[in-house]
Amino acid sequence: MTTKNYFPAEETTVLDVGGGLKRKVAAHNDNLMAVEVHFETGTVAARHSHPHEQITYVISGRFEFVVGDETYIVSAGDSLYKQPHIEHGATCLEAGTLLDIFTPHREDFL
Repeated sequence: MTTKNYFPAEETTVLDVGGGLKRKVAAHNDNLMAVEVHFETGTVAARHSHPHEQITYVISGRFEFVVGDETYIVSAGDSLYKQPHIEHGATCLEAGTLLDIFTPHREDFL
């Protein structure tokens, strides 16, 4: 299997997930995935869990995140870690963009 090393922006597609949420899968392989997520103000990412480890880095905007039993108000430069199977969700307080990193990759995003 050949490993792809370069993922030009013009070759990636922004998927309108609906409800004010758009997603663009960036670089990825079997073990790791980067995903750019765009939120409109007021967009809610419902609480959910998955078997992947996840790090979220806030590129812009302001968000309220619930991770397990904790609530955080985050903005540009902040980051969050979500362990496998922990319930989490977010509400966008000011339009912005997140960078989500998953390990292993999210097959359901490809």
